[in-house]
Amino acid sequence: MSILSSFRIAPVVAAIIAAALQTAVLGYMVESRASILRNGADIRLKTLPVDPRDLLRGDYVILSYPISTIAKDIVTGEVPKVNGRERLVVRLKPGTDGLWTATEASFGTLAPEEGSVLLRTQPFDYYSVTDGVLPDSLFVSYGLERYYVPEGEGKVLEEARNQEQLEVEARVAKDGTPQIARLILRGEPVYDEPLY
Repeated sequence: MSILSSFRIAPVVAAIIAAALQTAVLGYMVESRASILRNGADIRLKTLPVDPRDLLRGDYVILSYPISTIAKDIVTGEVPKVNGRERLVVRLKPGTDGLWTATEASFGTLAPEEGSVLLRTQPFDYYSVTDGVLPDSLFVSYGLERYYVPEGEGKVLEEARNQEQLEVEARVAKDGTPQIARLILRGEPVYDEPLY
């Protein structure tokens, strides 16, 4: 009888363990994002207009930045000789206007430097016509290209972005992972990202 009752308990125990694991994974995902917003280095980025056909899909605004185009003359170190999925580490420094710009990039690592922040790109397809020779520009993303807004509130942000009156404040973790912290519309904060 006790063997039979242990079989009945096993599925319940398995369900509890599965639920606990799922909760732990979700908690980790939320906390890793919140940790960046709580402890990351602050940077401020200018946004660029985006093709009007893709301005707003549902409840998010598409954002583009000058730091998303990396000129080959700021790329240092060894260039991959094989085409494939690559990441760049990009050094950002603040300008006199308070906006951060890309000053150096590498397919390898960059040493920390006072007054700068290292930002890690998302993986991107790198193709070279001649092995190891970069094209004039590399187009990268950082995971900062979408911002979700309440339904119906994206139009004002789209118009401001297209008029180059929208800026993004982001926070960057020590490993180079960024998170949007707030949007700034015509010099005034309009959306603050909550920690949770």
